[in-house]
Amino acid sequence: MCMGLGCNAAGVTGCRIIDSPRERLIAILTNSFMPCNGRFPTMISIISMFFVGQAGGLAGSLLGALLLTAVVGLGIGCTFFVSWALSKTLLRGTPSSFTLEMPPFRKPQVGQVLLRSLLDRTLFVLGRAAAVAAPAGLCIWLLANITLGGETLLAQIAGALDPLGRFLGMDGVILLGFILGLPANEIVIPIIIMAYLQTGSLQELESLAALRQLLVANGWTSTTALCTLLFSLLHWPCSTTLLTIRKEAGGWKWAGLAFLLPTALGMALCSLVAAIA
Repeated sequence: MCMGLGCNAAGVTGCRIIDSPRERLIAILTNSFMPCNGRFPTMISIISMFFVGQAGGLAGSLLGALLLTAVVGLGIGCTFFVSWALSKTLLRGTPSSFTLEMPPFRKPQVGQVLLRSLLDRTLFVLGRAAAVAAPAGLCIWLLANITLGGETLLAQIAGALDPLGRFLGMDGVILLGFILGLPANEIVIPIIIMAYLQTGSLQELESLAALRQLLVANGWTSTTALCTLLFSLLHWPCSTTLLTIRKEAGGWKWAGLAFLLPTALGMALCSLVAAIA
């Protein structure tokens, strides 16, 4: 679970240390409830722009840290809840005991460790990411630059998604940003900026103040920010994580379930917040 704070794909791979196949599968399916480093920039930006406000210095830093900690705590709570629900329904079984044995001590083989880490982990994960990122980048560029009826395909799809986005407390552009951000969560905000500015390429603004001004000009409120923050925490895993789940769990059905679990919970929570607001 803690490895998922760095990368959910690495967290899924780390589940190999769990001996019980049932418990390993539960850990794999719930790892994406932990926010990875690709989601932290989005969450930190939203907290800084809409919830910390004018509080600067030490007070602002402490308030932002507490809010971010609360969001991570919500992810941990969701992990425990869904793990318990899976263990009582789809993946019933007898809990196994935990035994930690000390391994035999040997002289480290630095060359072998570096080679295995590079080939078995780093390059393998990067290869999966590149296999999806390249075609996804082309798809985003085409959507932003092909025009039909005076509007880009990106704008038309965002308009079609707008009713669902409003139901979830966001809008069609935000929802489309999360969908097109499947290859990497880091590009969600740049996609939203590109759609609002109607430019043909991804770009970033020079400051959080400029970004907040753009978002507010396009209808963002505190409710929009809160729902976007919650959906950033609770939505489908990135493509690299899904491919890793398919390999580690042994099939697309488990990858599909890992896709649906956080998405369903995130949509339910966002719609509830939007309805209350």
